[in-house]
Amino acid sequence: MLMKIEKARKIILERTHALDIIDIALNDAASFCLAEEIFADRDLPPTDRSAMDGFAVRAEDVINCPKQLKLIGETAAGSAECPNVEPNTCARILTGAVVPPGADTVVKVEDTEENGDCVTILESAKEGLNIRKRGEEVKKGNRVIKSRQNLNAAQIGICASVGKSIVKVFNKPKVSVLNTGKELFPLDGDCEIKDYQIRDSNGPALAAALKRSGFKCFGMETSPDDPQILEAKLKKLVANNNVVILSGGVSVGKYDFVPDAIKNIGAEIHVHGVLMKPGKPFLYATLDDNKHIFGLPGNPLSALTGFHELVLPALRKMSGFLKEDCCRKLFLPVDRTVKSKNFRTEFHLAKLVNSGEETLLMPIKSHGSGDLISSAEADGVFAVPANTEIKKGEKVEFTFWE
Repeated sequence: MLMKIEKARKIILERTHALDIIDIALNDAASFCLAEEIFADRDLPPTDRSAMDGFAVRAEDVINCPKQLKLIGETAAGSAECPNVEPNTCARILTGAVVPPGADTVVKVEDTEENGDCVTILESAKEGLNIRKRGEEVKKGNRVIKSRQNLNAAQIGICASVGKSIVKVFNKPKVSVLNTGKELFPLDGDCEIKDYQIRDSNGPALAAALKRSGFKCFGMETSPDDPQILEAKLKKLVANNNVVILSGGVSVGKYDFVPDAIKNIGAEIHVHGVLMKPGKPFLYATLDDNKHIFGLPGNPLSALTGFHELVLPALRKMSGFLKEDCCRKLFLPVDRTVKSKNFRTEFHLAKLVNSGEETLLMPIKSHGSGDLISSAEADGVFAVPANTEIKKGEKVEFTFWE
């Protein structure tokens, strides 16, 4: 029985669970989900520091300007020694350098004139100007990153700044792809392709989608429409992976052997048929030990839509993401009226365009679920509920494929 996509996604996320926690070197931790909280091991910045190149002065010396001060030395970033700034003196200071004793203000170079060992301050400055105060970013012992965050470049930088060379993260699922169909011709085939054959595009496309989403494809195989071969390949892949993604053979046609093969290896099917276009034949099954099988239709656009809408949220959940972070959506207005006269939720290819005032979704015409050419122009898809008209300017739910 066909089910709504929201129900299918709920069933999938309820049955997927986070994998084990591992220690990983910080340099390898990008896009992993953090499994611990990160705390500052010292104040950041650890001292008062200059925010720009200039001269460190006492604010009370530059109340009335222009004012000439004696230049007594210099301090640069990374320097352990600083001159002591006394009344009517100043020290050259470079961005990131420790503010020297006695100084409480930094006057930028542009507001000064230098002549030998004398510096003329042209503009008066208030105390604290151009100084990053000790601990203004965070105090020692305070939390800097919450657990269950997907580590991005900035968070990796924060971990480095507090001395975390090893971090605890949730492991990522091991995923393999199995494409079915006797019509498939290998990409590296050494004979001439026949008119009745098609090159396997789903395998490379799904592997690329996995990689762009932060996951690795550990294997990519094909199987003819032969129940015994299909079952043997599926059994092997399930044994060696947390997740197997199949494409093709999931519907109810004469040569759609995937559902029976899944049952024959002991898996339980929870979803088979979703009220979505494209992608209606979508299938989801599980085995013990947090193992999952996803069956995507063979048409390329159906496969990619099913991957982003239903498979990717499960992979994120297994990687430690909080449930609310597993299915990321944007809500953006469409640049024209779109109608659905279908009984299923329709997913329309769309490109992001900037109108000058806001970002809009421009629908891309597709020639059907096998139209990979049109999908290459799209940034993702937006959903139009069954039998609904979305007027120009109305916001819709958009899934960003990149």
